[in-house]
Amino acid sequence: MSYKAGIIKAIDELKDRTGSSTIAIKKHTQANLPKDKKWKNGMFLAALKSGVAAGDFVQVKNSYKLSQEFKKKRISDEKAVIRKQKAAEKKKEAAAKKKAAPKKKKKTAPKKKTETKKKKKTAPKKKTEKKKKAAPKKKTTTKKKAAPKKKKTPTKKKKSTKK
Repeated sequence: MSYKAGIIKAIDELKDRTGSSTIAIKKHTQANLPKDKKWKNGMFLAALKSGVAAGDFVQVKNSYKLSQEFKKKRISDEKAVIRKQKAAEKKKEAAAKKKAAPKKKKKTAPKKKTETKKKKKTAPKKKTEKKKKAAPKKKTTTKKKAAPKKKKTPTKKKKSTKK
């Protein structure tokens, strides 16, 4: 298993919404590392950096997530593999059917071809534009008179006593 594959597997299994920390990814990959393979931290960090540069991972502070593009690509790849497997199964089944029972030829009258009628293309109907009605006139309102201002009453000052 390559370091990049181990990182992808770790991020998937940790399922952290905000991204998995570097330390958590490292611990997970070390735990799942094959016995015959020696851990190399430089290779691990290089795989993280190259994954970010390639667009497979998104780095958020010191955490990493799988990018949306990578997820879409992986899903489409999985679907393609499934399609190929189904096609191979159909071919095997078809080959088995041919070998199992030989077909007898039947005499049938040739099928008549149905004629397709050509439809005349008509120009699209023009939309009739309705004239816009003028906006209703606004009613003029009379302005209210401003209320008279209140007079300020002088405040009493405290006398300061100096000794």
